Parts: sequence; structure tokens; C-alpha cells
Amino acid sequence: MALIQVNLMSQTLMRTVPVNVILPVDKILWPGMPVREEKPFKTLYLLHGIFGNYTDWVSGTCLQRWAEEKDLAVVMPSGDNSFYVDRKESHNFYGEFVGKELVEITRKMFPLSHKREDTFIAGLSMGGYGAIRNGLKYSDTFGYIAGLSSAMIIDTLEERTNDTRNFMERKDFAESFFGDLSKVKESDLNPEWLVKKLCKEHADLPKIYLACGMEDSLLPGNRRMRDYMKEAGMDVTYEEGPGAHEWDFWNRYIKKVIDWLPLAQDSLMGINSGNVGV
Repeated sequence: MALIQVNLMSQTLMRTVPVNVILPVDKILWPGMPVREEKPFKTLYLLHGIFGNYTDWVSGTCLQRWAEEKDLAVVMPSGDNSFYVDRKESHNFYGEFVGKELVEITRKMFPLSHKREDTFIAGLSMGGYGAIRNGLKYSDTFGYIAGLSSAMIIDTLEERTNDTRNFMERKDFAESFFGDLSKVKESDLNPEWLVKKLCKEHADLPKIYLACGMEDSLLPGNRRMRDYMKEAGMDVTYEEGPGAHEWDFWNRYIKKVIDWLPLAQDSLMGINSGNVGV
């Protein structure tokens, strides 16, 4: 399994951005095993959470092994603490970066499928929100969207004050990427607004996977998002399980995401240091 670090110059961010790419082009099979047909790879664009970066998913989960088994390419950018939204004032167009530019650049660099049904986006926490928001906004690109412990915080933004030492809960922190908090609900920053817009346009809706730990404080927001999407007629798979806002939960459930995606069911693990005795 090739693990590639890319440093690319982004026009939407006007700086060099590090990206990790899992690309199963070097997969070696045991004698007698069926060889994969030569065709572009289905691709998962995978977003980290707050405090994280492009290395999180590889260091925190068994993603690399599962991606190899399923012949899945995975692209993991660094998104800072941006919530993957666009801020004109600072020229930080993170939404456009993950929803459009990153897809276009990586398709030029690597043998990735250009088909919507082969292109997926997912994330955890802040990245879960970013995947849902940008997956819906760029639904002509992404056919499948997954959010783990997603930070569905739009409904409570206007309640924030600056009377706390926890910067993540402060009003001014939220304003730094969402702008005027009184206008967020009726904008494309709100996944519910985007769902309503897509339904009104009779658009082809992406399939959705949501999961959250039963000890996670973000659970109520994920349940609300599930209910809203189902009421809108979307194809939603929703799961809850033991766990809080931590890597043990995300490691278990990123495997469930990969199993949920439309990937080859007969794929095989290649030769690696973990199966020498097989």
C-alpha cells in the first residue's frame, strides 16, 4: 500500500497544503489470487477534526489496511481549525478547496475515478460537519457522504457568548469562520438549508451515513440531523454505539463506513508485514 505525502499549492487558500494519499497501486497478491482489473480507483476524501491534521486518520486508525483490502484510494488534507468553510476576508476558501479544487488536482495527479458514484467524502467531528456541508454543497461531485461524531452545532451558535475560557465554545471563535452567527441558519453553511435547496431543485441526493457514540455530547445534534434528512426523503444509514468523542470509536466506525461504501466485496488483502505467515 503506497502512502504518499503531497505538498500542493492551493489557489483557494493561496498557500502550500500538506495532503496524505493512500493509493493501492503497489498491491502484491499471493500466487493464484485474482488480479484487480486496471481501472481508476474509487476515492474517499477524508477530513480530520479540530486540533488535527492530514496525518490523523493514518496514525489514529487502521484505515490504511482496510483501504488496501477494498482497493480504495483515500485523500486526507489538512484543514486547520477551519470547519472547512469559506472566509473571503482571510482568503481561506476551505469549502471550495475540499469540495472542488482538491478533487480536481488529485484526479490530475493519480488514477482516480471521475464518476460521482465513485467519489466519496467523510470526516469526524469538525470534519464530519465539513464532509456533510461540502458533500451537500458539491453534491454533483460526491455520491456518498459519511459523518462520524459530526459537529452539528448550527442550531446552538446564536446562544454562544464570550464568557468562557474554552475557546471552542466562544462566540468570537465561531464568528471567525462562520461570520455573522444570526445569518448562518439561512445560508449554505447550514446542512439543513442545503438539503432543503437540493430537494427543491429535485437534485440527485447523495447517500448518507451518520454515526455517533452514545457517550458523546454531540449525540443530540446527530440525531436531529438524521431525523431532518430522513424526513426530507434522503437515503440515510444511522448508527449509534458505545463510546465518546475518541479514536476507539472512530477506528471502529470508519471500518463500518468503508463496508457501507459501494466497493468490491471480493477484494483481497495484499502481501504485507502483517500477513507474512498466511
